[in-house]
Amino acid sequence: MRDNEFEELVEQASSFCDKHDITVPTMDEEYVIPGRSRRNAPIKTNYHCYRVEIFVHVIDGQLAELNDRFNEVSTELLTCLACLSSKNNFVAFDKRKLVRLAQFYPEDFSDRDLLMLEDQLDVYVHHMHSSSDFSQLEGISSLAEKMVDKGMHEIFSYVYLLLILALVLSVATASVERAFSVLPLPKALAFFPAEDSTHLITKLDSILAGPF
Repeated sequence: MRDNEFEELVEQASSFCDKHDITVPTMDEEYVIPGRSRRNAPIKTNYHCYRVEIFVHVIDGQLAELNDRFNEVSTELLTCLACLSSKNNFVAFDKRKLVRLAQFYPEDFSDRDLLMLEDQLDVYVHHMHSSSDFSQLEGISSLAEKMVDKGMHEIFSYVYLLLILALVLSVATASVERAFSVLPLPKALAFFPAEDSTHLITKLDSILAGPF
């Protein structure tokens, strides 16, 4: 996004401004700071101001905050989880990362299960792309519900297990963040080791049973 999506953002913003009769500055014209003399101001274009000083600055700030909040393992886990998304006709699907996600759960996926998952993922994504029933889904919870509704949870049982584990993790994360709101998110995640799903569910049950 940092390197190649600024132009798309400008197009979206310009379209919004056009609809609401808002003047859009020309990107290659000189940027003028309102109320300040041009004589002593450094010369720069609107493009430089909006892309480098605002867009890139904000993205870099967000990246720095994410790096501070998440360790390497947590970041990899979240990246793999995103590949389960059904948005935009499963555009985020990545077989390698989903197999890696399963490896975070050795209690649930044996070496044989991982091989079965690899084979199943190829058929799964082909079916999802070709079925209109799954083309308009927005999240993994609606995907899991639709799979049960259509009986796909039995056909793609390993993929469905990944979805369930992802849903448990998201609920657990939200519950811990409420229960321990004074802690940063990575410390909250530390209460739920991904490599032990049984431990995860046990802790989730105890937290959900407590007062909020």
